[in-house]
Amino acid sequence: MLDKFDKRDLAPLFRARLGEAMAGKKVSQAALARECGVDRSTISALLQPGTRLPNAGLAAGCARALGISADWLLGLTGRPEPIADLLAASLTLTEAPRALIDEQIFGWHREAAGYKIRHVPATLPDMLKTRAMVEWEYALQLGRTAEQAIGAFEDRLAWMRGAGSNYEIALPMHELTAFTTATGYYERLSADIRREQLHHLIGLCDQLYPSLRVCLFDARRVFSAPVTVFGPLLAVVYLGHHYMAFRDTVRIEVISGHFDLLVREAEVGARDMVAHLQGLIERVS
Repeated sequence: MLDKFDKRDLAPLFRARLGEAMAGKKVSQAALARECGVDRSTISALLQPGTRLPNAGLAAGCARALGISADWLLGLTGRPEPIADLLAASLTLTEAPRALIDEQIFGWHREAAGYKIRHVPATLPDMLKTRAMVEWEYALQLGRTAEQAIGAFEDRLAWMRGAGSNYEIALPMHELTAFTTATGYYERLSADIRREQLHHLIGLCDQLYPSLRVCLFDARRVFSAPVTVFGPLLAVVYLGHHYMAFRDTVRIEVISGHFDLLVREAEVGARDMVAHLQGLIERVS
């Protein structure tokens, strides 16, 4: 329920915000009056102490002329941008090239340095892959030579691991099963690469815990699209050819809540991950 308020308490705030917006946009009283279709004296009166709030039509006219939110002028919101601008800024659609930690993803990691980063990957997490695994998976997409691309990839991984961020990763159990048995997406992946990758995961999960936490959820009970939550800053859903990035608090909290559910429903928790991986190595053939 909204708190009750006295309109007289909002009048000083309206005057201050109107003056601030006019100064910021470099709009004179005469120019604003023309845009609103009123006399200059009407605008002058709005800026004088003791003046009451204007009617809705005049408030909306001032906001429209200044390119700001009428709700902000009236003290109903803390953001001056019009609602259309806020919505446009809260959701962006960015191309997602098939590349090793592309520029956009790396930029988001740098922006969120020091925060907890929560991730549901599309396959195994790139930052946890061995060089051999990367070469097998990305061979067809590498625009530069494989050596140059993988070298840049490893440099970025080193930066990410030293950035002070905590990483929490949730994987569907069937992804690791398919990897271990070389089925589905991982068909024809050699046993040597799979064993090396599993040993690599064991080492990372053992050495980096609790700054790296990996858990496994059963997709038959709870499903997730590939998604990454960069602290309180943004949440990104991976669509394949594009990333859908949300920056508004409500959507970030909703997607964070979805990740919390994956962790709560995990079949294998972060503490048990090493033992689970060791059991998978025995299944590699």
